[in-house]
Amino acid sequence: MTYGTKLRERIAAPGTTPLIGVYDMYSASIAAQHYDAMFVSGFGFAASYYGLPDIGFIAWPDMMAFVQRLRGAFPGHHLLVDIDDGYVDPEVACHVVEGLERIGASGVILEDQKRPRRCGHADGKQVLPLADYLTKLDMVLASRRDMVVVARTDATDDADILDRAEALAATDADVVLVDGVRSVEWIRRIRDVVGDKPLLFNQIAGGKSPSLSLGELTDLGVDIAIYSTPCLFAAHQAMHSALTDLKRADGRLPEADDTGGVGVGTATRLLEGNLARLRSVPGSARG
Repeated sequence: MTYGTKLRERIAAPGTTPLIGVYDMYSASIAAQHYDAMFVSGFGFAASYYGLPDIGFIAWPDMMAFVQRLRGAFPGHHLLVDIDDGYVDPEVACHVVEGLERIGASGVILEDQKRPRRCGHADGKQVLPLADYLTKLDMVLASRRDMVVVARTDATDDADILDRAEALAATDADVVLVDGVRSVEWIRRIRDVVGDKPLLFNQIAGGKSPSLSLGELTDLGVDIAIYSTPCLFAAHQAMHSALTDLKRADGRLPEADDTGGVGVGTATRLLEGNLARLRSVPGSARG
């Protein structure tokens, strides 16, 4: 069974499937202990790999290399990858999708933004003409073998949001995502226009969308929820706190053992688990 088929079956199961955003191998190692599905977040990758905002700096070879490392360490996890606008050119988008599928990605998200692009929950987003995006999307769909493809719109005009959601639902894309949804009522309106097509909802702390539980999303007919940045933002807060405490303690490290705090033993055991996981899944799915 391919990775795409496994994710597609998970999406079709009852309830809302959560995918946790990861930004490096360490965050993925922790996320893997709690969830079986990961979202390779463009926001998190731009922040961790380049130290830059999510406005189009990601180079596709860097993203592909990261996904390859993830798949090597987590052979049994679902991996949904943010490929932004397909790195501008439709031919590049197809090349990236083909490469990610060979590596073992479960799926990709392709957006309809034009450059300069923005985080989906930021102001100032602009979208391609719908016909141009649909041409790119159709090329990507034709280039994948079994990978899940999420069609995403970043439209902000009310009428355009619904028109594009309906148009994306009419394609062969597996899932529709309208990013930056502003309210529960808008989730319902989008759910109505996409019909039976699976619907994805993006949750990001401090973003434009309401914070909803998985149970609430299930009741709204949402099939997938991606959590783009919980690991990144938690790390930001924890590192800031830890270094503030270190400075206050005149450089004396806190105690760390098996009963409290993270020390070298805890971190080493976490990373050793990646080796054990890889060696215990000889028959993992193929892309």
